[in-house]
Amino acid sequence: MLNHIREPGRRYVSLDDGNARRLAINDPALFFETYGYPLLIDEFQRAPSILLEMKNIVDQKALSGEDNNGMFWLTGSQRFRMMKDVPESLAGRIAVFDMSSLSSAEIEGRPADVFHPDLRVLTERMKHARQKTVHQVYADIFRGAMPRLHSSTLDRDRFYMDYVNTYIERDIRDLAKPRKFGEFYDFLVYMAARSGQELKYSDIANSIGVSAPTARAWVSILESSGVIFMLRPYYSNITKRLVKTPKVYFLDTGLAAYLCRWPNAATLENGAMDGAFFETYAVSEIVKSYLNAGKAVDLYYYRDIDKKEIDLLIIEGDRIYPIEIKKSKQPSRPDRNFGVLQKFHLDVQPGVVLCMSDELIPYKRDVWYCPISVL
Repeated sequence: MLNHIREPGRRYVSLDDGNARRLAINDPALFFETYGYPLLIDEFQRAPSILLEMKNIVDQKALSGEDNNGMFWLTGSQRFRMMKDVPESLAGRIAVFDMSSLSSAEIEGRPADVFHPDLRVLTERMKHARQKTVHQVYADIFRGAMPRLHSSTLDRDRFYMDYVNTYIERDIRDLAKPRKFGEFYDFLVYMAARSGQELKYSDIANSIGVSAPTARAWVSILESSGVIFMLRPYYSNITKRLVKTPKVYFLDTGLAAYLCRWPNAATLENGAMDGAFFETYAVSEIVKSYLNAGKAVDLYYYRDIDKKEIDLLIIEGDRIYPIEIKKSKQPSRPDRNFGVLQKFHLDVQPGVVLCMSDELIPYKRDVWYCPISVL
């Protein structure tokens, strides 16, 4: 993408190239003298030694009163390794953009800003939404949103097989250090099968046969790699009856469906995990809307020990927006748990139920059905 939008004077170099990488590692100053700037450096995590030299160049520009914005664009496919050195070396000098797989809006070529449950915003989004049947939604869920799958005729199963193998071989060999790669693959499958559920490290450890600290470390790698998103619970000191365990969601539903070995979209739609994948799809689309706008993802869920749960909460100042996610067209009593939010003494806004409704219509005055197609 950056290669596509870069200006004519910006050079490109990939540190996958052995000569460029050797120069960057052995003599960073000569590397920058050779390639100059503005410069796009791909796979920069292969030579973290360039970061300090880059800092010196940027600081010298600033001291001389010259514009130092955008001198270097850095990209890489190993997010965990990339971000290990960047904050320390380039603190205050860099902007970070996380990119996941494509959003529905990108695939369909329609405008979409950060998802917001305000009714006026949703009404505006409805003008651009493409109405879908439940079969079309599950076809999207099953296919996933990896760019290559939407820009080529690649076989879906072959693509995800190569993706998983490459991910494990490239990112996991050094980071996770599993005794057997089969263990980590089993862990990936376990996590995919529990997308949309609460994360319990002891359950992972018992099922996979690893220690709880190992399970925790592996989950951290998946989160840092952008494979999963951890939805934190919302709680305050008002009550001790709230669950404080995060929920986990795969950010690409196609990858999760592949790992769970669902053979096709129809089987997934009618299978035991249909609701979990529908919820995963909705949450991942909302998360992508935040990432694509370069904004921090500020989402929560609610659950207490009485098992009263609200799928999503968006908090803005003293306002709280409850969101439920349901596969059906007109879910019954979707707001049955919204009343628990009164304990927080916040301004509870009209609730939204993301579902298979054909239009944005009220269930009652302060609860609205909203088509999943607005995401």
